[in-house]
Amino acid sequence: MTSLKINEIFYSIQGESSRIGLPTIFIRLTGCPMRCVYCDTGYAFNEGKNFSLDEIIESIKKFPSKYITVTGGEPLAQKNVLQLLDQLIELNYEVSLETGGAIDIQGVHQKVKIILDIKTPKSGEVNNYFWDNLKKIRAFDEIKIVIQDKEEFDWAINIIKEYKINPAQVIFSPVFGQLDYQKLAEFVLNSEQPYRMQLQLHKLIWGSKPGV
Repeated sequence: MTSLKINEIFYSIQGESSRIGLPTIFIRLTGCPMRCVYCDTGYAFNEGKNFSLDEIIESIKKFPSKYITVTGGEPLAQKNVLQLLDQLIELNYEVSLETGGAIDIQGVHQKVKIILDIKTPKSGEVNNYFWDNLKKIRAFDEIKIVIQDKEEFDWAINIIKEYKINPAQVIFSPVFGQLDYQKLAEFVLNSEQPYRMQLQLHKLIWGSKPGV
């Protein structure tokens, strides 16, 4: 029986990406090979229990949304997640996958929107990043970059240029509680590029508690 270790399944407002504000079902998988210094989901490193794919599908059917975000931890750390993604697409859900970028995205269903992080040097995990992923993103995928300061913003701009990433696919997010929102807005405006700035809407609504 195919199973996955699940940290939590819940229904909430999407706080990030171009789908921000949409009522969304979240499936959070347990486990992550990265240890970013600003991580806000450390509780998902080990906590969770095994669910069969059928049990996962039954759990999400009670929620009134066709939007699903599969996240973690790092969802791609569990290979069976690819089967889950396939099933969700077959059931006509609109699925996004949030991945930290340490693991190859090859094999993710072509209809799944990939939200791919780029890890900056101050994340502490830039050396564990799988850079070939940036060559595999598609036009409707998105790139998320969490930054702490202007130095990291400038570093990210160089990476975007090096990998010829479409600026319209890039979303900059501040490290929560560390980078002033107005400063990040200035960085984006002064770049004269169509980068998107986002705040974590769910944290503005509920604070930094887990499960939302």
